[in-house]
Amino acid sequence: MIDVLLVLNTGSSSLKFEVFGYEKLDRLAKGKVTGIGSGAMLSATIEETGTVIDRPLADDDHDTAMGAVIDLIDCYDDGWRMVATVHRIVHGGETFADPVIVTPEILSELETLVPLAPLHQPYNLAGIAASDRLADAPDIACFDTAFHAAQAPVFKAFAVEESLREKGIRRYGFHGLSYDWISRVLARDYPDVAKGRVVAGHLGNGASLCAMKGGRSIDTTMGMTALDGLPMGSRTGAIDAGAVTYMMRSLGFSVDEVERMLYERSGLKGLSGVSNDVKTLIESSDPRAAFALDYFALKVAQYAAMMATSMGGIDAFVFTGGIGENAAPVREAILSRLAFLQPFRILVIAANEERMMATHGKALLERQG
Repeated sequence: MIDVLLVLNTGSSSLKFEVFGYEKLDRLAKGKVTGIGSGAMLSATIEETGTVIDRPLADDDHDTAMGAVIDLIDCYDDGWRMVATVHRIVHGGETFADPVIVTPEILSELETLVPLAPLHQPYNLAGIAASDRLADAPDIACFDTAFHAAQAPVFKAFAVEESLREKGIRRYGFHGLSYDWISRVLARDYPDVAKGRVVAGHLGNGASLCAMKGGRSIDTTMGMTALDGLPMGSRTGAIDAGAVTYMMRSLGFSVDEVERMLYERSGLKGLSGVSNDVKTLIESSDPRAAFALDYFALKVAQYAAMMATSMGGIDAFVFTGGIGENAAPVREAILSRLAFLQPFRILVIAANEERMMATHGKALLERQG
């Protein structure tokens, strides 16, 4: 019997999971449930045996998806003892700057943050509720905002009156688990780079940049919600706030309609009218696809220069995430626009938020004794 950690990343229509051995944090299994709400399918691989599982699920809700994951673990290795379930929680607000063991009180507080991350937070919390079947294993929450929590006040503030800032209207930043992993890989494999001024780009369907100096977050492009900064797969990124009030006052949009427009119908999808998938856009002959990619590269380069300003220069640019790791033409288009800067090192490092979560989960359990 060996102790293991179950790591979950629960979204609106998917549940991604990995199982890690507690002692060495070696990955024992990985998989995902896709199509939650519209024909759920479980796909998984058991690392030790190479066993591959692909099967549809009878029901489409998060409880069924979680049950299927637990049943798979029970079926394929009864020598595992689950010591904790570690959950990715996108927004920790002003309270949560470190991983925590979830209690009913903490869960209630996290529910108050749903309006700040409407695409993610409700489903992250649904994953916690669905894991109740593992009654003996505590739930641990790891926060995407935590890596940025120690930024200086000047990087956190919006230019609004103090009464609003006191109500939590400020910048938080996201993709922190990814940037935390990057900082640790740099410290391990590129210690000279880790000590310097690094712009890290988590570029995927969600996209942001982080200015890291000495391995710590100095500045980042996302703000109070996961909507600000770079254009993304279907999210606008930065937009004139006056455009939002115009949509509501002059075009008759409701709050819900504005939210859907900003989160689901914009970004690469809105610019191209083709797709939010970069591979599809690269292969497309539609000029709107080329325009969307050109716009994305321009904005990444512009914000990278802003991140460099926050640190007083740039010594390295690290690409990660699905686009950052796999779309070489996009990387080249970004870097060509940054050629005016002093030479800097360019690295591509694979994202591994799940391993970072397992690391945090183990460290918390060991502190708890």
